[in-house]
Amino acid sequence: MCLLKGSMKAYDGNKRYTMGPGDYFIARKNHLIRYTKFKEKDQFEKIIITLDEPFLKKFLERHPYNVKVPDYGDSFVFVKENKWIRSYIKSLEPYYAGDLELDETFSDIKREELLLILLKSEPDLSNILFNFGIPGKIDLEDYMNRNFRFNVSLERFAFLTGRSLSSFKRDFQKTFGTTPGNWLKKKRLDEAYFQISKQNQKPSDVYLEVGFEDLSHFSFVFKKEFGKTPSEVAAEI
Repeated sequence: MCLLKGSMKAYDGNKRYTMGPGDYFIARKNHLIRYTKFKEKDQFEKIIITLDEPFLKKFLERHPYNVKVPDYGDSFVFVKENKWIRSYIKSLEPYYAGDLELDETFSDIKREELLLILLKSEPDLSNILFNFGIPGKIDLEDYMNRNFRFNVSLERFAFLTGRSLSSFKRDFQKTFGTTPGNWLKKKRLDEAYFQISKQNQKPSDVYLEVGFEDLSHFSFVFKKEFGKTPSEVAAEI
């Protein structure tokens, strides 16, 4: 991704990131990330180029690279600007400005060009781009306590912690003494109560932040848990 106008802040459950105009970065697969976009003079512009796994595997068939050590680090990898990257972004201007249409064949050519530039500029990126492995089994308690705010399915949580759904549920029960659904609801409600009562946050700002999708449903389960609506708790501060 290349950010042209505006800025972004992101959080992956472990680390916070800030991106500004002129930043180039790769968002890693198999990472839970929450973005917040900020406009600059009512404008926000970015260029996103998706490098999906099938395309990357085809690229490797034509341009073999050795992946030395699998990299499981930060959710974002920032890429240093250089003359090749600047020229590449400039070559895309007619397409993201809407003057020309980028068909599928030419899109693949431009993606291949980008990969060649990235690997020429920073060869170690091959350890990230061509890591096709699935997440290994990791510490469930630590992961869930860092990522409970992300509203994703149990299947996704299971995959990202290196488990089948059945083993995820079984390990979860052993670790937390309850089901994933009950634990997530309680954890999110407790966090919401803390944010509203101690951090003076508005209920309308909190419910999405802690992993709920619907404000009315959030208010209903909040009152059922604490005996008061989020607005009533906020009014007591």
